[in-house]
Amino acid sequence: MTSPTPSYRAVRASPLALGNGRGLRTLLALAASAVVLATCAASVLAFPPASRADDVRAADVRAAQALANLDKYVAENAQTIEVPADATVVHASRDAFTVTSGHAMYAAGGTNHDWAKLVLLYAKFPVTDSNVAVFTRWMRQENGTDDWWNRNNPLNNGWGSGGGSGLGSYANLDIAAQNAAKALHGNPGYAAIVAGFESSAPTAQIEQAIWASPWATSHYANGAHWSQAPVDVVKSPGGTW
Repeated sequence: MTSPTPSYRAVRASPLALGNGRGLRTLLALAASAVVLATCAASVLAFPPASRADDVRAADVRAAQALANLDKYVAENAQTIEVPADATVVHASRDAFTVTSGHAMYAAGGTNHDWAKLVLLYAKFPVTDSNVAVFTRWMRQENGTDDWWNRNNPLNNGWGSGGGSGLGSYANLDIAAQNAAKALHGNPGYAAIVAGFESSAPTAQIEQAIWASPWATSHYANGAHWSQAPVDVVKSPGGTW
């Protein structure tokens, strides 16, 4: 009985057979891939990211360098002042000054424009040129300019004057200004006037609010009985303030 002999076809079919070149190349490729992967892993593990401590140390180094640069600049740019031994002290004279409150200042001025500013001050409205212009025009429509202090009631205000129709009087113009401010804030019908003065709105806007309000039953003929001409500055007689 003869021993079996492996067939030539079986040897060729085995991919790992030593006589097969393609099988050998496969083994070599797998081995090379393993080496590459191992090298990459070693590279990643060999260079970890910088720690927080490294960042702090770097910041400290920069701060120290900045301080060193500052010290160097100060040393290179230092200045000195030499005072002569015979130098004397010179005393400068100063002008005296006093402070006057807004209320007292306007009362001392005593003009129709001062009274308008005083009302604005009491009402906590901005004392602006446009607000003063509207207020003095309003005063002119109520009492004229030459006699604006009539009955110490420039706006013919009935609030606190004893005259509901506005024909009452006040003890002085300062009290009249206080009551004018209270009247404007005390009647909801004057809300648009208050809003206009508070924002120092355009004069036309405030004037239209005055005409539409219940301040005057005539409503100033909706502006027909009103003038935008500048109001002369007129001082009231002594004793009115």
